[in-house]
Amino acid sequence: MGAAEARRAGDVLTVTVHLTLGPGGCDEGADRLAALLAFLGGDPGPVSPPERRPGLHLRIDPRARAVYRDRTEIVLTRREYDLLLCLAQHPRQVFTRRQLLDQVWGQPYTGPRSVDVHIRRLRAKVGAEVPVVTTLRGVGYRLGVDCAVEIVEDPAWMWPNS
Repeated sequence: MGAAEARRAGDVLTVTVHLTLGPGGCDEGADRLAALLAFLGGDPGPVSPPERRPGLHLRIDPRARAVYRDRTEIVLTRREYDLLLCLAQHPRQVFTRRQLLDQVWGQPYTGPRSVDVHIRRLRAKVGAEVPVVTTLRGVGYRLGVDCAVEIVEDPAWMWPNS
């Protein structure tokens, strides 16, 4: 489950919940939320899947070591790809530069600023409007919460709505 927001006005408490769901799971997630609200005795109100803005969705095909934004392939270097895959495999985890050097580079001999350079290049290639990597100042990096990155293991599911 993603972010939750609550506002209180008089005796009414309004709660907004943003669900992050995998492919094809929007209807099921909305149904589960409506069932939960009905169980709690509340009025579910309008339950609808979130709007997906075009271009904010990336697909990673690990077999081909390819990344796609919509249907356009984004050409990444080996390190940029490995960095994006590492972050996508652990979407909520924050990584320090040292942790990324260990997991992506596999050796601590590269300077920690090399991570910053590769993150900057990755952001430029994906596009400034796509928040692919979030910086947590003084801590490290994590996958951007507003960017849906899907790791697609089966090429048949790469473009389900074709």
